[in-house]
Amino acid sequence: MIQTDILIIGAGPCGLFTVFEAGLLKLRCHLIDSLPHPGGQCTEIYPKKPIYDIPAYPSILAGELTERLMEQIEPFSPGFTLGERAEIIEKDEDGQFVVTTNRGTKHRAPIIAIAAGLGCFEPRKPPVENLASYEDKGVEYIIKDPEFYRGKKVVISGGGDSALDWTIFLTEGVASDVTLVHRRPSFRGHPDSVQKVLDLAEAGKINLITNAEVVGVSGDGNLNALEVKHTTDGMMSISTDHWIPLFGLSPKLGPIAEWNLNISKNAIEVDTFDYSTNVPGIYAIGDINNYPGKLKLILCGFHEATLMVQSAYKRIFPDKNLVLKYTTVTGKPSL
Repeated sequence: MIQTDILIIGAGPCGLFTVFEAGLLKLRCHLIDSLPHPGGQCTEIYPKKPIYDIPAYPSILAGELTERLMEQIEPFSPGFTLGERAEIIEKDEDGQFVVTTNRGTKHRAPIIAIAAGLGCFEPRKPPVENLASYEDKGVEYIIKDPEFYRGKKVVISGGGDSALDWTIFLTEGVASDVTLVHRRPSFRGHPDSVQKVLDLAEAGKINLITNAEVVGVSGDGNLNALEVKHTTDGMMSISTDHWIPLFGLSPKLGPIAEWNLNISKNAIEVDTFDYSTNVPGIYAIGDINNYPGKLKLILCGFHEATLMVQSAYKRIFPDKNLVLKYTTVTGKPSL
């Protein structure tokens, strides 16, 4: 049984920052995450993608943000249970929560902070026959490291920001050949990104195919060709080393949906006073929660974590008077 003060479900940026805020109050934290490493989506989905709304950083790569947060919380020595999913939540005779993972690891704490981002998520896969046979053999749904595609022929499908951004990025000195396939003539992404893609196509730096979609995959063990169906031109074959369908993620709450929490729009309802849920002692912060005016931004999750930890301290130590002390006065303490 792993005992801690605050059990954090989700080791993304909000979960990691919670460790820092808790550490300032001498509270110990332990984190559970189904991914094999900290960082959540920032590490798993887009580690090389720049983020622009972190204070004091005009731009920071998502993976680097995780590294900085890990460095920030190092003095507080948090525990991690990685590669395991929180499955069952119960209360013991002392009123503490006991959380058991899918691998049977048990954790005990008076406070639970759910910082699970989108929850359990999986990529939306196109309905293409034999697609599974080429997964990780030329078909990828997430770009983890752009260097993997250096000097390769790449086809990207999609019309949102992710498809546009990666098309631009891989074209700029990474892949040898980039094709973007989209089933509509217009795009859903940011206007600046759309214009950049159109400019690259006009300059002959990418092959842009609209009003079309990939309908077939083929290869000898590994992917080497795609069948593309165009609305007016009919079928065409494209030689490629990699196909990356970027159709977004399908978020699911997973076991969290069975924890008797108030759920709305696939998110946990919270009180904005302290981001507590309808279950006393359980809080939800970051993209997993919902309230009027909610903005799904990392910096908003940091704010939610700060207020949540103050409330958690008062629940753990109801007889103690908590006085806010600035870190400019106290310095950076350690446990």
